Amino acid sequence: MLRRRAGPRAAVGGGARRSGDEEKEKSVGAAAATMPNIKIFSGSSHQDLSQKIADRLGLELGKVVTKKFSNQETCVEIGESVRGEDVYIVQSGCGEINDNLMELLIMINACKIASASRVTAVIPCFPYARQDKKDKSRAPISAKLVANMLSVAGADHIITMDLHASQIQGFFDIPVDNLYAEPAVLKWIKENIAEWKNCTIVSPDAGGAKRVTSIADRLNVDFALIHKERKKANEVDRMVLVGDVKDRVAILVDDMADTCGTICHAADKLVSAGATKVYAILTHGIFSGPAISRINNACFEAVVVTNTIPQEDKMKQCPKIQVIDISMILAEAIRRTHNGESVSYLFSHVPL
Repeated sequence: MLRRRAGPRAAVGGGARRSGDEEKEKSVGAAAATMPNIKIFSGSSHQDLSQKIADRLGLELGKVVTKKFSNQETCVEIGESVRGEDVYIVQSGCGEINDNLMELLIMINACKIASASRVTAVIPCFPYARQDKKDKSRAPISAKLVANMLSVAGADHIITMDLHASQIQGFFDIPVDNLYAEPAVLKWIKENIAEWKNCTIVSPDAGGAKRVTSIADRLNVDFALIHKERKKANEVDRMVLVGDVKDRVAILVDDMADTCGTICHAADKLVSAGATKVYAILTHGIFSGPAISRINNACFEAVVVTNTIPQEDKMKQCPKIQVIDISMILAEAIRRTHNGESVSYLFSHVPL
């Protein structure tokens, strides 16, 4: 009887020890970043970011050959087996956007019909995100069209960052993880702006008010916004500042900057309203057309962008541009997705 009672107790104790050992093995495994049945491929839009993500996870980028035929058709060859694998394809919506989008669709489809168990498209900057609503007669909702194309190509899951409009997630019938650059932005502000406790976070348009209030609340500082009136696309007619920036550091925050007309006008408005310094922090620095010359001529201390879009060439042309690396956020999202863990931790924390 005594021996029989001791048996289960010993078994329970052994089970507890085993469970502790398993936890230890799990943490060691996570530290070594050994993940079976996972493949990461890079499209041609941003190979530097893809390499950083792979390095962070302790993986090699998968072999893929992309070429164009003489008639400019895209040809993609996946150079290794993906049967039964969890595949992640990193391709940002930048550069030759249409070519890169087509390349992504072809890569997704190639992996899907090669029997990959799951294909996740990692799209740091979502293409056509600004065309998210029917704002005039006969206007297309191109973001919905892109969502349909990704689903039809065979994507099972989308990981993206700072969507221009969060309702784009509803355009998909597959899971979408919309990550935020906000934790990395907060970290950058605290580390690089000495007077951050006496600053005002400013949105250059009414649409970004929610983003700005969130950052202002986290820093426990004031916020302001600029109301702009446009006569036509990419041209701002008039700006009105709502809020106080006098004798303060003004930090303009937006999700993307294309031709930079808005943020440069906003910077002038802030300086004329008494701001001591003006910074701009943007998630996606597209910087097309006259953007670089406008930034060079504007009164910014720094224009800070994340590396969702390659910035090496732009940084050479404009010394004001600084880059926040967000590869660790995307890498951690991939690791958590692969292991079936929650991604919501990344909404408020930067992985170490």
